[in-house]
Amino acid sequence: MKRLIVTADDFGASIAVNDAVEQAHRQGILTCASLMVAGEAAADAVARAKAMPALGVGLHLVLVDGRPVLPPEMVPDLVKGDGRFRDDMVRAGVHFFFRPAVRRQLEAEIAAQFAAFAATGLSLDHVNAHKHFHLHPTIASLILKIGRRHGMRAVRAPIEPRATLRQIEVARGFDIALPWAKLVRRRLRRAGLAVPDQVFGLAWSGALNKHRLCGLLAHLPEGLTEIYAHPATAPYPGSAPGYAYAEELDALTDPLARQLITRERVALGRFADFTEAQPA
Repeated sequence: MKRLIVTADDFGASIAVNDAVEQAHRQGILTCASLMVAGEAAADAVARAKAMPALGVGLHLVLVDGRPVLPPEMVPDLVKGDGRFRDDMVRAGVHFFFRPAVRRQLEAEIAAQFAAFAATGLSLDHVNAHKHFHLHPTIASLILKIGRRHGMRAVRAPIEPRATLRQIEVARGFDIALPWAKLVRRRLRRAGLAVPDQVFGLAWSGALNKHRLCGLLAHLPEGLTEIYAHPATAPYPGSAPGYAYAEELDALTDPLARQLITRERVALGRFADFTEAQPA
């Protein structure tokens, strides 16, 4: 059986993202959105989400390339002089692992982001992390520990089958995070959480156009799949250079995408619709 979740990341980052999420959900195939609780337009995102009860909203945990929920003076080892998170993920990851004081700050910030999501009153559909930082073992452990207290039931593990991509176009390169993603998926499933069997959106991040999205829908593997995208109506402050935001929105609202889902007999839904634990 083919089951599909279609997610927009960075919900709340800007009005341009929020506009696109609403369009893609109301007029297209988008079923979920991952909320940046400290995003510039987070309040607007929450208001829109409450007007779209069929949209599954989850926590997009931000620990890089963004601002913390806590005051910077409470997490001094996590931020730069401007109060934003440090950019060097490798160096930050080493500090998370080896420095207890940094781990305590990290735990406090993760707890604050979960609490901020809970304060919205929205149901927690899923959890993932900006730039997949939850593949770091320390962050994964803290998400498991803290997420349980907030009713977390589903988490993304970014495992993208290259064989499926090659059916659509040549897929170059190698996913160096794949071994870590498999370890995290195994760990999350042992904890009783729902985790997709495969996730698409890594190789074509910021470039999930109509051709690629429709190709994925036509060659969708069996099991539970998540396709994630970054739709926006236009670039915005802090957006990634080179990302084709409007093209991704066009892909999500393309009538052919809906036709392919019907033709391939794909069950489309939120994480909340597929919350049974997946087999290890």
